[in-house]
Amino acid sequence: MTGSASGQGPPDRPPERWVYESIAGSIPGVELTRTVALLVQLLVFEAGVLVLAIGYSRWDGLLAGTTAVVIAAAGSVFLLTIGRRIRRLDVPKRYTQVLFGSGIEIVLGLGSFIALLTYLFVIDPRSGGTTLLADLLGDPLPAPAVFFTLLVLWDVCYRIGTGWWASLVGLWRSVALGDTVDSATAEELVRIDAITIAFAWTQLALVPFVTDHIFLAAALVGHVVAVTLVSGVSILVIRNTD
Repeated sequence: MTGSASGQGPPDRPPERWVYESIAGSIPGVELTRTVALLVQLLVFEAGVLVLAIGYSRWDGLLAGTTAVVIAAAGSVFLLTIGRRIRRLDVPKRYTQVLFGSGIEIVLGLGSFIALLTYLFVIDPRSGGTTLLADLLGDPLPAPAVFFTLLVLWDVCYRIGTGWWASLVGLWRSVALGDTVDSATAEELVRIDAITIAFAWTQLALVPFVTDHIFLAAALVGHVVAVTLVSGVSILVIRNTD
């Protein structure tokens, strides 16, 4: 049994961070608090959505774009929140190394983004009828709007990939390392798993915009169900570990 949930961890522990945090913290001459950085992200992306909606008179895409921007911002809160909570804990180093040090969340996010691009530009156009991008951005597709839309979608996909990774590593942690932490730390890990589930559920806000695209709707709902199950099992395991 080790440590306490309120402790700051051993002083010699390296500051393991998400790739997102490492990139954001390495911009020369830019030092923003987390709150300010989140507000900047939200305002800049939402301004882009508004400019494109006004410029191309695509009001149908305004709500969808705003929803995606809010989910991306919620994903940043998720990353920073569980990262901060985990770094406060005295947990086995293997857990933090696997979670933060592998960069697998980038791979998972990239995989989901490539799958989305394949659907948008290959599968959807062959299904007949108006494509999702044409519904939202107009036809012919305006290049600036497509560029910005894909930028926002990458932001969302990266955070979805991070949610997958946090969920999977959380289950491994509970099964393999759950008996190495004390009860207070275990309860904090349960909260982290619950936050992971909560972030996945925020993504259901995108479902109303893809109800005519069954593949995407099923993928979103299936993703949320999978994260809920995996992190839910993690919670059950760690709570029942002696």
